[in-house]
Amino acid sequence: MCLAIPAKIVELDGENAVVDIQGVRRTAIVTFIANPQIGDYVLLHAGFAIRKWSEDDVREFYEIVNGTAPE
Repeated sequence: MCLAIPAKIVELDGENAVVDIQGVRRTAIVTFIANPQIGDYVLLHAGFAIRKWSEDDVREFYEIVNGTAPE
């Protein structure tokens, strides 16, 4: 089973980005996201950002998965 997880864009270079996932940085491709910006939250699946998420979406995800929101 594959899961998509929320990540925050911290660096951006064209269609490539560095995202932060609870303190872990990974590379991601943002081709499928309209107008990606540093600071945007995205849903990340297999190295691809597939949808933008709001801070509320991310908070709700972590509350469901972990019982708490990230800092």
